[in-house]
Amino acid sequence: MTTTPPDARTDPTPLAPGAPRSGTTFLGLPTAPRGVGHLRGEQPFPDAARTALRDGQLRANLGRATTTIRGKRAAVVSEVPHWEQLRQAGKALKAATMARLDEHLEELERQVTARGGTVHWARDAAEANRIVTELVRASGTDEVVKVKSMATQEIGLNEALERAGISAVETDLAELIVQLGEDAPSHILVPAIHKNRSEIREIFRRTIPGVDPGLTDDPRQLAMAARAHLRERFLRARVAVSGANFAVAETGTLAVVESEGNGRMCLTLPRTLITVMGIEKVVPRWADLGVFLQLLPRSSTGERMNPYTSLWAGLTPGDGPQEFHLVLLDNGRTAVLADEVGREALHCIRCSACLNVCPVYERTGGHAYGSVYPGPIGAVLSPQLTGVEDNASLPYASSLCGACYDVCPVAIDIPSILVHLRAEHVEAQQRPTAEAVAFRGLSRVMSNPRLWRLAQRAAGLGRFLARGRPTLPAALPPPASAWTRTRDLPTPPRKTFVEQWTEEHRS
Repeated sequence: MTTTPPDARTDPTPLAPGAPRSGTTFLGLPTAPRGVGHLRGEQPFPDAARTALRDGQLRANLGRATTTIRGKRAAVVSEVPHWEQLRQAGKALKAATMARLDEHLEELERQVTARGGTVHWARDAAEANRIVTELVRASGTDEVVKVKSMATQEIGLNEALERAGISAVETDLAELIVQLGEDAPSHILVPAIHKNRSEIREIFRRTIPGVDPGLTDDPRQLAMAARAHLRERFLRARVAVSGANFAVAETGTLAVVESEGNGRMCLTLPRTLITVMGIEKVVPRWADLGVFLQLLPRSSTGERMNPYTSLWAGLTPGDGPQEFHLVLLDNGRTAVLADEVGREALHCIRCSACLNVCPVYERTGGHAYGSVYPGPIGAVLSPQLTGVEDNASLPYASSLCGACYDVCPVAIDIPSILVHLRAEHVEAQQRPTAEAVAFRGLSRVMSNPRLWRLAQRAAGLGRFLARGRPTLPAALPPPASAWTRTRDLPTPPRKTFVEQWTEEHRS
């Protein structure tokens, strides 16, 4: 039995690059609403960032971790002489896939179903959570083991299962640390990057029953304590929930890549496997997977290949799970697909390379973004999935230095999307902002030579405020203070460019 969208086969028109089918439907469904779940920030980024910047231990933890990951990535990328061509191949494959996304998803459904799996379509977080909860209840268990998954974090699945009386156990080591510490992930790849070994030891001592009181912060001891804690859960688990890094439409194959092996335990031991996957994770052909399996590990963990790459297609009698469900999640993705500029964010393969080079993320950490997706990619993806106004401050959480674009393995132009989203936010304002009024006035002044000369003379008064300093003081009176609080305003020169040019060329 396959759960498919009603009338999904009645409109064969492929999804054109530009907008969902007929501008209103996708696979026979109305375009999915903007995303919900854990995507909206509780407070604006600037406020959360100020709090984070006061935490010296946090900045030290982040600085050490991101520096190490950057170095490892640079070393393994330098070994690939055709890295840029590989990067452009990944970009081209993603763009081509998004242009015919509906066709590839329908083919994926056919192949998964033919191999004994069941496919479910979820418009939003609520629908996905309902589907998974009902599947777990039908299995007769009240506990599931989980593979690290950004999609399930996005929809708040753990919380939804808890409300239904079902316990969800994270098995990825970093996710387990965050869960036991009643914390939230702060990095796409390393959710506990904001914690050091001593902090992790204290979490284990406090929360793991029967842990050795003499547990030290030695990495091996910490890993062994987590292994002992999880082993019993693996052996008794009847249901596992995973995400997917990729899904191959041609063969119905799902792929999960990881470094620990805990994910493979979840994918092979339980009787029932439920995979929640964002619809953008599909790739058309088996051969396409080879490109991304070269790009992802080098960009994420700084490895030539992932230690564990698990691939499965449907069911195999007597081997592995005997019941497989694939939940295809929209949750705002078709709305993103309709944006000619912003849709490039759907190319993301969740490597986290952009976080590791971002000067803003390195100083504030992931919690300041208030979203499951932090860092540069979160600053573009979260506002798009929810609608810009629900995360209006995130597109401004960037210096636009371009480092994120330079390291992105599929060459997503994040800076351009950030500028695009900032423009959307400004255009959506009911009233013109003080900044917009100021720039409108500046435009008029700069288009009139007489007004421009008068403005230059008036600007010279700024030298008295500067008192010999290279920049004007940050504490200017309102409304100028809103600008200078986060930006340096250079002291006006004694002579304008035109005056200097005139003097030098007078003869």
